[in-house]
Amino acid sequence: MQEAPLMPKATAVWLVENTALSFDQVAEFCKLHPLEVKAIADGDAAQGIKGLDPIQTGQLTREEIDKGVAEPDHKLQLSNPKVRLPEAKTGTKKKGPRYTPVSRRQDRPNAILWLIRNHPELKDAQIMRLVGTTKSTIAGIRDRTHWNAASLSPLDPVTLGLCSQIDLDFEVQRASKEKPAPAENSVTLLPASVTTAPPEPAEPESPAAAKAKEDLNVDAVFAKLKQIGGKADDKDGE
Repeated sequence: MQEAPLMPKATAVWLVENTALSFDQVAEFCKLHPLEVKAIADGDAAQGIKGLDPIQTGQLTREEIDKGVAEPDHKLQLSNPKVRLPEAKTGTKKKGPRYTPVSRRQDRPNAILWLIRNHPELKDAQIMRLVGTTKSTIAGIRDRTHWNAASLSPLDPVTLGLCSQIDLDFEVQRASKEKPAPAENSVTLLPASVTTAPPEPAEPESPAAAKAKEDLNVDAVFAKLKQIGGKADDKDGE
């Protein structure tokens, strides 16, 4: 499929004003609708656009225009550019330390302290990717041996503009996946389905168990009465 010329509307304005090409030919060459080209010719569209000469820009030749005027069914062909722009490389981006603006570099220790306190699961390499620092700086802040450790205050790196929220969430999720699962015998909170479940109804006692319980209560009463009677006899003897 043929590409559109540079500044297609400006090119269409010039072709309408300076050639006898049909609206369909101009529309096909500029990748516009024929009615839009007709509106340009009638002055209803592109009134503030200055025409761009495609011959001067090397997009069309005079011979091609003359051929199109002579043959109404001829489709104009875009000329091959004499100079080609280098194509963008689609390979993987070279990894390296994140660039931090000079105005934000004094905030990096505060951001590192915030990450260490709020996301201890992050590794040093992940913190380095987020805020563009060095491993020795992270170790100094973690061990409180940094030269400015007494004056540091934890600040969110996203608020400081050192990294995006998407990058921070991505590193936190990656660290959570790499974190080992807790042991089976470790103490954990019970799930809500267990703590909020209604108590199970008590099972009815069997007749034999009820009878044994009643006999036990009678024996206990007699033993208590006998103990009270013995104490009363001791007092009478005195």
